[in-house]
Amino acid sequence: MRRDQSPRAGHPPASGEHVDGQPDRQRGGATVLLLAMGLVFVVFGTFGAAIVAAGMASQRAAVAADLGALAGAARVLDGDAAACASASDLAGRNDGRLVGCRLDGMDVLVTVEVAFTPLPGLTRVAAASARAGPVRG
Repeated sequence: MRRDQSPRAGHPPASGEHVDGQPDRQRGGATVLLLAMGLVFVVFGTFGAAIVAAGMASQRAAVAADLGALAGAARVLDGDAAACASASDLAGRNDGRLVGCRLDGMDVLVTVEVAFTPLPGLTRVAAASARAGPVRG
């Protein structure tokens, strides 16, 4: 065998080797790049889901506040305790917690909070207020 010939002369290079028999140092670079891109997609997806969860919690708090205010307005003639109890009951049935309730003449003003978890281990609160009373013409 000549000195300039390799023992595998005439055969294609083995996987992971250059033609000269040296290892290919570029091998696996695309895998690392794809893993990094996948991680970026997961992170953006997670934060996108957290933003959507916050928006949904805000809507749930607004609905609970609206319905609580309407329930309180229906009982306003029975006094503020009865009106606020009715508002609290209906807010609770909508996964909200009544944190403020007061009468302003014949109107009921309520504030409701809804707790949500946008990311595992992270709990936040969305709040909304509503006012309900008789129609004024």
